[in-house]
Amino acid sequence: MARPTKATQQLNLKETIKAVAWQHIADVGAAGLSLRAIARVLGFSAPSIYHYYADRDALVTALITDAYASLGDAQLNARDTVPLSDLPGRLRATGVAYRAWALAMPQRYQLIFGTPIPGYMAPPSVLPVAGRSLSALVSVVDHIHLAGRLNCHALPTVMPAALPMVDTWQHHAGACTPHALTVAILIWGRVHGLVSLEIARSIPPFGTTGDGLFVYELGAIAQQFILPPLSDY
Repeated sequence: MARPTKATQQLNLKETIKAVAWQHIADVGAAGLSLRAIARVLGFSAPSIYHYYADRDALVTALITDAYASLGDAQLNARDTVPLSDLPGRLRATGVAYRAWALAMPQRYQLIFGTPIPGYMAPPSVLPVAGRSLSALVSVVDHIHLAGRLNCHALPTVMPAALPMVDTWQHHAGACTPHALTVAILIWGRVHGLVSLEIARSIPPFGTTGDGLFVYELGAIAQQFILPPLSDY
């Protein structure tokens, strides 16, 4: 059997370090993430772990990147299980997938959306994968808009100072129109709020978990933003 190459060994060790880091975050929280503590778990000397991640921030960036990629995969896969012609179904599928991923991966969810880590600021390199995590929802809203069925007649005007950021997110999330991006952000905010409350165990007991209230909200979102087909008028 061929021995693994040095590059393969390094990749495996980097993945092992990340796995221990996720457990560390589960135990002590993201703010307590420590390369030295991870090195002790793995039996490394403290300096040797810096061959794989230059510092704590480099490891945090790698974890955030993986979390966004996993979230994006979950939503894109769920969206694509529903025919393109079923616009409400595709919107519902992305919302259900968002909650399911968050409940299954609470540490990852909290790392990218929870309390900021003191002293850490995500670099611009995270933007493409962060935008991709929103791209399933954005694409569905885009198709609703292109079909002439997006209820967006009273959206607020973007402030001039915010236009560069809107352009950046429109590019990375793949939005065809600013209207689609704006509605997608509104929908995400509502879905995100309920999921965050549920993960924090602060949601009122509607159903055994929070699924009854969440499904109701997905229906309300669809009713608000998706107009009936023209043939229904």
